[in-house]
Order: sequence, then structure tokens, then C-alpha cells
Amino acid sequence: MEIEYGARVKDKNGKVLGKVNNIIRDSWTGEISKFQVTADPTEAGFFIPPKHIDKATPKEIKLKVTLEKLQKET
Repeated sequence: MEIEYGARVKDKNGKVLGKVNNIIRDSWTGEISKFQVTADPTEAGFFIPPKHIDKATPKEIKLKVTLEKLQKET
């Protein structure tokens, strides 16, 4: 699964959380370890691990979890 910069991210309930603006890769394997999502470029946003992805296309990522669950993890 490849995550693209600018892809729209939705939670389990279809709520748009923002867009991917940063991708962090493991320096040894090159695999994505987490990606950052922001709704507003002036905000810090939050990081999401790939384990929470249900489906991903180059333009959209659908998560297996809700925004509330993500907020509890951070």
C-alpha cells in the first residue's frame, strides 16, 4: 500500500480529517511507519500509523477507526 501526499483522509464514519502532508518512513526498510494529517496548513495535525488504514487509493485513505479513537491515542 502506498500513501500519497495530498490524499484526503476519512475516518471510519466518513468524516474528512484532512490531507496527508508528511510521510515518515523507517530508515532501514523504507516502509511507512506513520503519516501526518492536517486539515489546516497552520495546524500541527496528527500522526496516524498504517495499521489504522482500511482502504487506500492515491487520492483517498479510509481509516478503520474514528477521529475520537485517534485523539485518545495521541
